[in-house]
Amino acid sequence: MRAKPEKKKQVGRSRRNKPLLERLVISDVAAEGKALGRVNDTVVFVPLAAPGDVVDVQVTKKRKKYFEGRPVKFHHLSEMRAEPFCEHFGICGGCKWQHLPYSEQVKFKQREVLNNLQRIGKVELPEISPILASPQERFYRNKLEFTFSNKRWLSLEEMESEEVIDNKNGLGFHIPGMFDKVIDIKECHLQRQPSNDIRLAIRNYALQNNWTFFDLRAQEGFLRTLIIRTTSIGETMIIVVFFHEDEEKRNRLFEHLREQFPEVTSWMYVINEKKNDTITDQEVVLQYGRDHIFEEMEGLKFKIGPKSFYQTNSDQAYNLYKVARNFAGLTGDETVYDLYTGTGTIANFIAGNAKKVVGIEYVPEAIEDAHINSEINNIENTRFFAGDMKDLLNHDLFEKEGFPDVIITDPPRAGMHEDVVRTILNAAPEKIVYVSCNSATQARDINILDARYRVTAIQPVDMFPHTHHVENVALLERK
Repeated sequence: MRAKPEKKKQVGRSRRNKPLLERLVISDVAAEGKALGRVNDTVVFVPLAAPGDVVDVQVTKKRKKYFEGRPVKFHHLSEMRAEPFCEHFGICGGCKWQHLPYSEQVKFKQREVLNNLQRIGKVELPEISPILASPQERFYRNKLEFTFSNKRWLSLEEMESEEVIDNKNGLGFHIPGMFDKVIDIKECHLQRQPSNDIRLAIRNYALQNNWTFFDLRAQEGFLRTLIIRTTSIGETMIIVVFFHEDEEKRNRLFEHLREQFPEVTSWMYVINEKKNDTITDQEVVLQYGRDHIFEEMEGLKFKIGPKSFYQTNSDQAYNLYKVARNFAGLTGDETVYDLYTGTGTIANFIAGNAKKVVGIEYVPEAIEDAHINSEINNIENTRFFAGDMKDLLNHDLFEKEGFPDVIITDPPRAGMHEDVVRTILNAAPEKIVYVSCNSATQARDINILDARYRVTAIQPVDMFPHTHHVENVALLERK
């Protein structure tokens, strides 16, 4: 039987002047996926809680207008709750909303999009379309990156055990807020097989051979990170990142893996001696197979290299691109500019419906892939340029390539630079299709575009179940 919550919220003992809030009633879900309650006029943000929970909260951060805290004891569990399906839930930071039913998750995401557009955008809005839920709630990611660490996160049972723990190596995800701690993942529900089997095979082989896992603080060790990419047509790319070269060990590892997983398309490696894990500035070397994999969409093939950006949820990316194409309403006579084109996925996807598509992207390697994607699909009406958007997108480019009838923009989370927004206003296309992974910065940009454009359609699209992240597509038409 569930305990009945007390109506009055109690403030208990302090811990370094940070109070314990007793029997806090969780009333809602806020931005960034945290739940919230209130003590008098102070908002309290709490992770891993659900509206209807009654919980004791240890405050971890105090500000004038809000507190942040962590749940330490649940007195009452909300009827809204779902049973998390992953054994690592609550420690791993990958799927923080598993305790909420997916049907509730999408409601909160739709509300967040609308709230941001209203509160930040401050423009007249049409009725928002119901959010497009992801066809798959699990195993939807096509790319994951895991970290090797010699200081894995120890479970409570391990820490309380009197036995000496000799093996502290782990391969998995960073613990939120702890850069040097990694949770040793047994099974991840984010990516299709053979992802789990390959990760465990590499981990077990390394442990059996006493290979060193990376020490993030001391910057030493042999095995550093692992990247696994998969596609909907069954192709797989494995990239093992080593801290230093050891040709004999490297060859042994790849021979062992290739025997176990002959279906893998691409085996690659990186020697990364830097202090950070990014490989964008590193040489990726082919060990076996191809140096790329392919994804397909509506009969089009898209080349994906080790550094290529591709929407992480392949199946839902198709639905997202269809929304963008429908919003654009192309007849075949339009010149379309695809801003932040990446590897040209949207540009090539809509090229058959346009007279000409001009794609612009900051990363030169991505533009190389965009050219290749046009070539392999026999698409001849695309043009791609690499460079800073605020520098490239200008009147000279419009004079050379044609003024845009439609602009499709899919910027990073920070949104568009104000100079880019002003250039779009001056170019005055008939339509702007704004694809965003952050509706707050999208709303900010829409507020500026309101000088000449009105929002005529809004379509949220959920790409990442069990997280608070949500994409949104807005159609703006010239007034």
